[in-house]
Amino acid sequence: MQLGITVDMSGPHPKLDMERVLEAERLGFAQVWTGESYSTDAVSPVAWILARTTRIKAGTGIMQMPARTPACAAMTVLSLQALSGNRFLCGIGPSGPQVVEGWHGVRFGKPIQRTKEYIAIIRQVLAREKPLEFHGDQYAIPYDGPDATGLGRPLRSIAHGNPDVAFYTASITPAGLRSAGEVADGNLPIFFSPNKPDVITGPTLEGRRKSGLTMAGFDTAPYVRIKVGPDAAACRDAIRPELALYIGGMGARAKNFYNDVAVKLDYEGAAKTIQDLYLDGKKAEAAAAVPDALIDEISLCGPAERIKDRLAAWQDVAKQGHLGTMVLKGANVEAMRVVAEAVL
Repeated sequence: MQLGITVDMSGPHPKLDMERVLEAERLGFAQVWTGESYSTDAVSPVAWILARTTRIKAGTGIMQMPARTPACAAMTVLSLQALSGNRFLCGIGPSGPQVVEGWHGVRFGKPIQRTKEYIAIIRQVLAREKPLEFHGDQYAIPYDGPDATGLGRPLRSIAHGNPDVAFYTASITPAGLRSAGEVADGNLPIFFSPNKPDVITGPTLEGRRKSGLTMAGFDTAPYVRIKVGPDAAACRDAIRPELALYIGGMGARAKNFYNDVAVKLDYEGAAKTIQDLYLDGKKAEAAAAVPDALIDEISLCGPAERIKDRLAAWQDVAKQGHLGTMVLKGANVEAMRVVAEAVL
């Protein structure tokens, strides 16, 4: 099992904690991931990280596809691979309709089809077998719409890229997981339980089989929240608000994919309660309603020895092929050292 971390530049005064990234590299972590919502972007900090490191791989977790044309994303891949010695990991995803339509001002469209076409176009650019031409449901290259000038023509990338770049999605729905297995090299699920790994890897394997593949070489790399401290209850309380946000507030009452995952993990009653409270504006009560058992199942909380004991379950599912990389979310240096000592 490999280890990774997330780095966060959110908030009103963005700052990148490079000391933590450098410590992750020193400890032998394999990956570092950055994200974006409607604040700082995911690409700029990845470029900064790759310039300051020598071994660790850095990825976008995730680049929002509707914010960039596939060709623009391909140019980013070409640039960062060339600058870093092929240490860039290309994480892409559709984001959600609130951000896509409310922030970027473009149609949300069909996220799964968009993902398939987006990756296919980038792969074509990197392969350079012929000038880029693609006519799909979501993208038409060259553009041939009713307002086209007619001057567009297929172009081939001037730069010779590395077609072996690894593509990751951030899928949690069954259809999204099948698509990830079919067209990507890895996935970054935001929730994962070593007690019920098939919730994530079952649909992924279906997608792999559709493409004539097995799970060999596919990196399921879940985000695992971690809080180290002497009081396990206090550590759980530090994680509750974020879980309540996702399970309760990330989406409408009838369409919340994170809530659906909690239900699949056998927390249907709690998921409904959390959502009802959160959408009624009772955020503190929603956080309090997140079950201790759910937090312990998908996170790492408490004293170092307790976390080391819990890591055995994650290592077991990794040996079974359900898990490639554990991506620690919210890990400080102490937490990284605890996990590295037990795993690496």
